Amino acid sequence: MELAPFAACAAWLPGFHRASPSTPLDASSYVVGSIGSRFAGFNSAAAIIYADEVSAPHSEAAEPLLSSLRSTPRRRALVIVNPYATTVSDRLRALVLSALESRFDLDAEATRERGHATELAAHAAGAYDLVVALGGDGTVNEVANGLAGSRTPLTALPGGSANVFCKLLGIPGEIVDATEHLLALADRWRVRAVDLGAVNGRRYTFSAGVGIDASVVALVDSHPRLKARFGPSFFTAAACWTFARRYLRQPPRIVVRADGAALAGISAVVQNGEHYTYFNDHPIDLAAGAALDGGTLAGVVLRRGSLRDVPGLVWRGLSASREFAGHRQVDAFTTTSSLSVESADGRPVPLQLDGDYLGEVAVAHFELLPRALSVVC
Repeated sequence: MELAPFAACAAWLPGFHRASPSTPLDASSYVVGSIGSRFAGFNSAAAIIYADEVSAPHSEAAEPLLSSLRSTPRRRALVIVNPYATTVSDRLRALVLSALESRFDLDAEATRERGHATELAAHAAGAYDLVVALGGDGTVNEVANGLAGSRTPLTALPGGSANVFCKLLGIPGEIVDATEHLLALADRWRVRAVDLGAVNGRRYTFSAGVGIDASVVALVDSHPRLKARFGPSFFTAAACWTFARRYLRQPPRIVVRADGAALAGISAVVQNGEHYTYFNDHPIDLAAGAALDGGTLAGVVLRRGSLRDVPGLVWRGLSASREFAGHRQVDAFTTTSSLSVESADGRPVPLQLDGDYLGEVAVAHFELLPRALSVVC
């Protein structure tokens, strides 16, 4: 994979000098100087992978861009890194941080446990011009919870298996392209306010589920190696296994109460974003009418589980021309700002937010938080 325009101005992008023009995207083949003392405690083994600084003179074509870079004010940025992100190696992560240091006054912190990213983001609110979540949607969710209500914007670099929020914001799904995108944002700085959803007080950025998808997330998260190796294919296999074992016979029953209506079923999804998720780069659409800045929630309820209904449901989820809610076993609701999902048979039901399993609940209270998060994208 080529790194243009990275290679064109190599001297101003420490971390992305290729050993030769034909060198592929492999961190071990790049040479530059040290990442710097700010990252000394982050990952010393990954950071010390560089040779001497390349000293070739800049071309005339690069000089106008270099002049622009020198005149652009440097902003303070904190990168919150999930060191266990499934798609980014330590070496490539170190190169990304070094590249970002060329345009930002950069600090980096690695998360240590669940909830740590929220704590780091809350402390960064007001102290930094930007907080960057480097990880999957779970990391982004935690950072968003820490920044919600503050004026400090969030952006993200993809490091997980799906990276839904990145794609919804128009951020490339491949980390080198996303890094180039973020470096360009330093010049065309635009802050956008987006809505957040919330369930029982916990905020989410694009979707939440009660029932089948939460059970699938729980199964996938219990096998992190398979998740990292097979990605969307493992999610598909886990969905088939979960549906067959738990939701064909005597599934948990729920009631969704929205806009004065009571919708009975076995599973529900509530979206704040345009798409429910992605299969690789293909969007999966369930609830129509949701948008990150649309001011409302939208959702669907699956009435019952049946093998004969599965092909039609899958086809509608993948189709760009047929709505998922058009299936005879699906009810839908739109333009609501609050709703509840309750167990109808006394059995607690699983809950997930942004692809992060939260456990089982008897009642899930949903609400929309308008313009609660600032983002740079």
